[in-house]
Amino acid sequence: MSRLFFVGGNWKMNGTRDSISALVGSLNNSSLPSAKDCEIVVSPPFVYLDLVSNTIQNKMSVAAQNCYLEEKGAFTGEVSPAMLKDCGINWVILGHSERRHILKETDEVLAKKTALALKHGLHVIFCIGELLAEREANQTEAVLERQMAAVKDVVKDWSKVVIAYEPVWAIGTGKVATTQQAQDAHAFVRKWLSAHVSAEVSATTRIIYGGSVKGDNCGELAKCPDVDGFLVGGASLIPDQFVTIIESCKQKKSAL
Repeated sequence: MSRLFFVGGNWKMNGTRDSISALVGSLNNSSLPSAKDCEIVVSPPFVYLDLVSNTIQNKMSVAAQNCYLEEKGAFTGEVSPAMLKDCGINWVILGHSERRHILKETDEVLAKKTALALKHGLHVIFCIGELLAEREANQTEAVLERQMAAVKDVVKDWSKVVIAYEPVWAIGTGKVATTQQAQDAHAFVRKWLSAHVSAEVSATTRIIYGGSVKGDNCGELAKCPDVDGFLVGGASLIPDQFVTIIESCKQKKSAL
């Protein structure tokens, strides 16, 4: 089954008004694939969400990098899903390894965030992935199974969710999973969905890869049968690199 290619740009805690305006301008002026060939979502820091959503072309969508697990209240510094929707934001990244491992967000916390985000109509990019020690201990599949099981019961409509497999040892390190490692992990998640959710959800849910994705490695990764796109970190801040990664949808199409 053909799944719409997806490329997300996670800009993390980077940029200024000027640099982000310039980045958006470069993307707006680029010749990008049509919406029927690739879905593109960029995720600036919270303070620049409004700037980006008001200036980026409508062929691209905007995501927040996080949201909180409560509707409202005395939670200083937090942002609710309802607030994001009120500002016209339709996507949110949840479960990124930097939030799991630096900010100690647990599977339980992420399940609550995911449930509330979906309740308020946000689409979720849900990140999963193993640490280097876990891979070396042959625990990759056990980790992915645990992380997926945490949200299985709170997701009622899987068309609203994109799963991002990001091996933690490859994020920002310059190391990249081999095409076989990426394909094996994605195939495992797809098999898990079939066994624990449904064959239809398994066939239609997009599973994207993240972890030092760049213009020179995206093409081969895109050809993997279970890799449906990318969640890009540092390279998404470099317009020509990001556009090259977006254009890898053509390699995917040729491999189908």
